[in-house]
Amino acid sequence: MIYEFEVEGDINGKGRPRVNTYTGHAYTPSKTKDYEDFIKQNFKIKYPKYEPFTGRVSVTIIAYFKIPKNTSKKNELLMHNGTLSPTKKPDIDNIVKIILDGLNKMAFADDNQITKLDVEKKYVENELDKEKIYVKIEEY
Repeated sequence: MIYEFEVEGDINGKGRPRVNTYTGHAYTPSKTKDYEDFIKQNFKIKYPKYEPFTGRVSVTIIAYFKIPKNTSKKNELLMHNGTLSPTKKPDIDNIVKIILDGLNKMAFADDNQITKLDVEKKYVENELDKEKIYVKIEEY
């Protein structure tokens, strides 16, 4: 079984936990919670009768970013053929963390099952394409 889906829209990374100075309790920022819920919704729409994997898991994540409007034609060509990659926020580790946290207990029983991870940041191939994250999860 393979779970494969896309999350379209602006790409967000995992936000740092915040501390309520009044109570001293740590909490997850609402922007992070909302994006994790959005990831869950996209997964549930594609796989309404999902069963979490119980063995070792391989995850592939590709984050597709739009090409900036002020990019030169030379750099745009390099971006299209994959020679030039996005080096902007969010950081790749924060993208991974928000995806895996959003899918924990849904696509896999626990994220400690993930033993293989392939992650990449790319530019969209067509100017009309939206930013998106492609996710592929499989047991191996």
